[in-house]
This record gives sequence, C-alpha cells and structure tokens, in this order.
Amino acid sequence: MKIKLVCDSLCDIPKEIMEKEYIEIVPLTIMVDDKEFREGVDINKQEFYDLVKKINVIPKTSQATYMEFKEVFDKYIAEGYEIICLTGAANTSGTFQSATLAKNDTDQDKIHVFDTRNLSLGSGQYVIKACELLESGMDANEIVEELESIYSSVRLIFMPYTLNFLKKSGRVPITTALVGNMLNIKPIFFFDDGEAKLVNKVRGSKQVATKLVDMILELCKGKNIENMIFTIGCGDNIEDIDKLEEEVKKRINCRRLLFTRGGVAICSHTGPDILAISCSN
Repeated sequence: MKIKLVCDSLCDIPKEIMEKEYIEIVPLTIMVDDKEFREGVDINKQEFYDLVKKINVIPKTSQATYMEFKEVFDKYIAEGYEIICLTGAANTSGTFQSATLAKNDTDQDKIHVFDTRNLSLGSGQYVIKACELLESGMDANEIVEELESIYSSVRLIFMPYTLNFLKKSGRVPITTALVGNMLNIKPIFFFDDGEAKLVNKVRGSKQVATKLVDMILELCKGKNIENMIFTIGCGDNIEDIDKLEEEVKKRINCRRLLFTRGGVAICSHTGPDILAISCSN
C-alpha cells in the first residue's frame, strides 16, 4: 500500500522535507487588512515577513477547513494511497478536528489522523520522523505507533523578538508585554502539550543562542542525544541563525541537524523575527 503524508502548515518543516514527493501540505489562511492568503499558495514566507513589517499590522489566522482536508483525502484515496495526516496541537488549533471530520466522511480505515500536540518546529519533528520511518519501509500502522512513542522526547523552545504579536493573540498578559518591550527583555517559551509556557528571559539578544542551547540540553538531560534529531529555525532574522547553528554544532553531537524558517501561520502569532530549537528521538 502506498503511503501519503499529509500535514497542515502549522508544521514547520525544512525545505528538503517539504519537497519530498509523498508530502502534501494543507494550508492555513491568514487575514491581513481584510485580504486572505493561503500559506504557501497565495503567499510565501518571505513575502509574509516583508508584508507584515511594511504595513505594521498583526494578522489573524484561520484553521484549515474540513473541505480542504476532504479534497486532499478523496484525491489520494482514489489514487490508492493510505494516508497519515499530522496536525498542529488539537487544543491550540481546530485543524485536527477538521481533519478528523474529513476522515469520518471518507475511507476511515485508510486514514490516520495524528495530533502532534505541538506547533511549528515541534510538530515538524513528527513529520521528519514519519519521513524516515516511511523510507525505512514501515507500514502506516507501524509509523503511527512509532510517532506515538516519541511524544515524551519532543521539545520545542522559542524566543520571539517582540511580545506585540503574542500580546495581541492573548498568549501573554499586556503588562508583561509592555514591560518586556520597554526593557528589551527577550522571553523564552517552552511549548508543552499544546501550551506555550514562559520559562526564561534574556536581556538583549547577544546571549540568546547560548541560552537556547543551555535550555534544550537541560530538557534533554538523561537522553541519548547522539540518537536525536535537532531542528533550528528563525523567521525574517536569517542573519541570527548562524550563531545558533554554531552553538549547536559546538555543544550538541546529534544524529541529524536541520534548519527551517518559521511559517506564515506561526509567525502571525509570534512575529516575523524569532529563534527556535526543537528535538526528538
């Protein structure tokens, strides 16, 4: 049985993963000044970064719909595929529910909908892992079982360069955002079970790379890092990724190190400038 991996655009994945022939991405929609854009269809990442910085407007996002998933599922079921669909955290976005409803109206036995319980680079870890498992020859049920087994190992830490976007979305208190911006304090968040938790702060941005690596190593204490996959990411601040990559290569001897940029849907909530690091078994 042929397998198709479907994910929503809340899963930020490296370009080399995105371009695999068995990957299909269902886009979320963003709204800017009453105009709608489907991520990766009507607007790419760089166009989004440029647009947001130019007009200084915080976008709104809309989940991938039942119909969008239904059309994708129908297409690939008709072509003889079994489908594994990976979505952003169910308690953060409605895409998991949309995908589940679409599955229930299609061939349920051939569709597996998987809640990554994460977002961005965290969700991307499951897509990367699924690719490895698919290419190793596992069937769909075996792949899903393996993905379930890495829940406890997936970690995501990220630092937005401004709190304005998270303030607008209600993910940080207004007072915290105002004080943070005034004092140039950079918040560091740990994404845990569908929730972004403020876990540290750094004044300025010079020590961010070091602090992110310190924290990811602390979260991975007791794990065999040599067997893990790490992904680092940024938004429009591409010039900052070199220092994070250098710090990771100096201090982390992992099985695989990948890079991606924050997607349109994710950066609508965090802002276009961000640094992040994630890992999994």
